Amino acid sequence: MGAMSRTILIVDDDPHIRQLLVFALAKAGMAAREAEDGERALAEVAAERPDLVILDINMPRLDGLEVCRRLRAEGDLPILFLSSRDDEIDRVLGIELGGDDYVVKPFSPREVAARVAAILRRTGAGRPPPGSPAAEPGVVGHGRLRLDLEGWTARWDEAPAALTVTEFSLLRVLATAPSRVFSRDAIIDRLHGPGFAVTDRTIDSHIRNIRGKFAELGGVDVIETRPGVGYRLGPCLGGPA
Repeated sequence: MGAMSRTILIVDDDPHIRQLLVFALAKAGMAAREAEDGERALAEVAAERPDLVILDINMPRLDGLEVCRRLRAEGDLPILFLSSRDDEIDRVLGIELGGDDYVVKPFSPREVAARVAAILRRTGAGRPPPGSPAAEPGVVGHGRLRLDLEGWTARWDEAPAALTVTEFSLLRVLATAPSRVFSRDAIIDRLHGPGFAVTDRTIDSHIRNIRGKFAELGGVDVIETRPGVGYRLGPCLGGPA
């Protein structure tokens, strides 16, 4: 992947934060555009779609959660939230609305760049690490569930499920080892690598989103919960959960 081949939209009302992130992303080989508020962010996305949006939650005029709602109504553009240390409820809500990841302020710009790169790898924008599920071509099928690993699409029978990048990646982890029960820590390691700071509540929110989207298509048994252990792929036959 050549330098500056991916464009990231940074949305934050603090110009200092935007400048720090522009610099960190440039060092990581990514170009950046800036928006100082939510309304401007929507205009920037409409004018030229970026590869990912870094989105502050607390902004005047139009906050990040509302921006996320509007972006999710239009598609699956990857979103990385920036949040304050004391607003866990907003962070969880952001994930439930379809955010792919979040970073807590104050943050390391290098960490933000690393998380952006990780999300882009999961979309196929970068080269997947050796042995990762993304490196396996073809289609994974289980019951009425179909995952196209190269096209990054999920279907229940012939109906598409509009999953975010992280939701698809999480479901792929379960689907490529359908008999295994994954702990939350194991899921985090598969998605981000060992030692990545993601909470159990974040994984639970992603699971809840996946279940809700497939339930609308009749897929009420896509993911099973094993109390005290974790999650595994369900029978995917459309029967009772």
